[in-house]
Amino acid sequence: MLSLIGNTPLIALHFRQEDLTIHAKCEFMNPSGSIKDRLALTVISDARRRGHLRPDSVILECTSGNTGIALAMVGAALGHRVHILMSDTASVERRHLMRHFGAELQLFTTTRGYVTGIELAERLAAADPRYFLPRQFENPLNALDHLEHTGVEILKQMGGRVDAFVSGYGTGGTLNGVSRALRARNPKVRIVAMEPAEAALLSGESPCCHSIEGVAGGYMPPLLKGVKVDWPEKVASNDAIAMTRRLAAEFGLLVGTSAGANVVAALRTAAQLPPGSRVVTILCDRAERYYSTRLFAEKPPSPAA
Repeated sequence: MLSLIGNTPLIALHFRQEDLTIHAKCEFMNPSGSIKDRLALTVISDARRRGHLRPDSVILECTSGNTGIALAMVGAALGHRVHILMSDTASVERRHLMRHFGAELQLFTTTRGYVTGIELAERLAAADPRYFLPRQFENPLNALDHLEHTGVEILKQMGGRVDAFVSGYGTGGTLNGVSRALRARNPKVRIVAMEPAEAALLSGESPCCHSIEGVAGGYMPPLLKGVKVDWPEKVASNDAIAMTRRLAAEFGLLVGTSAGANVVAALRTAAQLPPGSRVVTILCDRAERYYSTRLFAEKPPSPAA
């Protein structure tokens, strides 16, 4: 089953209304349904090789959901216990999926975004040596895996030519690794960081509430520091939700809200570049973990002005 992780398809999406084509990497086709399967497999496999995971070890991580689902899946496949710390604002479907894989789930009330959970994980690990911390926000293996695999896959699938790469950031690993892989081939490639308009940290604004789960959790991840981003692209939650619904209705793509936000940012990027430019983005996860959120509300939200 773990051999199914990675090597995801990349598809061209032509938007008639905008008369623009972008290319999207289908990370929702990983076995647990998100791009985070790559991180989970890489970090756990490395820890096993180094002897950091013993028979009595427990994998402990703070996550908004997708990393927790991925760790729970890989942990189940390899016989390791998993303990997930997650904000009590995350969708209930993510909780169900983690527990379905056998993980123990501990909810916390956030006061400082991801930092609240990260500090809680550190305290628990300091008190119990059985805990192993993947440290997704700072572990260099996170970015290295995207450098050596995701970025290489994109270049191969695009015939070596990518003019711009657009992605949101949670841990920063995708932007870090993929940008390095693409710039090694083309130093002039544009790297665009999608971020919620309501929590535009790279734009120098204060974090606030938004409906794009898994990105910009009020925390600037260490893996994002030093990444040369050409510009941030702010996407309002309403626009992300509207595009996510459009991807389902027009393309048959059952993806999550962060994928919709990435596509909004990718279309804006394509509109700024010369005609025929090749813009690549990420469809991060599947929609089944958003059934209880605004994405599936009966009345669609009005797009932001």
